[in-house]
Amino acid sequence: MELHILEHRVRVLSLARPGLWLYTHPLIKLLFLPRRSRCKFFSLTETPEDYTLMVDEEGFKELPPSEFLQVAEATWLVLNVSSHSGAAVQAAGVTKIARSVIAPLAEHHVSVLMLSTYQTDFILVREQDLSVVIHTLAQEFDIYREGPAPRSIPSRAQRTVSVSSRWTLRRCQPSPPPSLMSSSIHTVPLRRQPPVVLDPAPSPSLLSPSLRATSPLSWMLKRRKNECGIVAQIAGPLAAADISAYYISTFNFDHALVPEDGIGSVIKVLQHRQEGLGS
Repeated sequence: MELHILEHRVRVLSLARPGLWLYTHPLIKLLFLPRRSRCKFFSLTETPEDYTLMVDEEGFKELPPSEFLQVAEATWLVLNVSSHSGAAVQAAGVTKIARSVIAPLAEHHVSVLMLSTYQTDFILVREQDLSVVIHTLAQEFDIYREGPAPRSIPSRAQRTVSVSSRWTLRRCQPSPPPSLMSSSIHTVPLRRQPPVVLDPAPSPSLLSPSLRATSPLSWMLKRRKNECGIVAQIAGPLAAADISAYYISTFNFDHALVPEDGIGSVIKVLQHRQEGLGS
């Protein structure tokens, strides 16, 4: 498999809901007018608590500082995993990523943020952890550092690949008509039913058989400052059970979206994990 270190240097921000009005213009510009911005990586996620923004350096310049905007200290790099299928390169899928990337990094105390999209999955790591990431994963992956002059990281890889992509959850033309912009503004935020809240060491009562699934079902884990391995605690057991999931990290929480029709298997897997922690 191949691990691509994309050229984006990303900042993670929390926008308080009362301050959304102050950022309406730059957000519309970043979402729908890419030709007027040099931003190449942008993600907006709405939660009941706030709006989480993940933007590259150019996008970050578009957002004026204010009391409503909280910025994480670290700069994050974006990783993308792909595997060969014949002559084509395909996204590896979260299950493979959990087993081959997230778990090994957690063992080496490297924090990650996950961002699942319709087409692929991105892993964000702190820029300061890049050397540990490469050392940890070099034996299993062909690693490529992309940019204006793409190059391979010393490993088993002997060739370089340049990828220039703009990924979005909802794709539209670069300059959509006003009618499309008006309707899309209301549909882009990720809305979901109230999720089940799990601590990194969740209480067994939260995993009781009486748990009812919502649609879509979302597990939400509180991320404590400087804590690592949060995504791995859920992604690892689900991947081992071959249960598909999407993962979305926000400023304060990590969300795992699992198939509603497989909720019984999910609960059983997480109960087994909890029992293992208690023994």
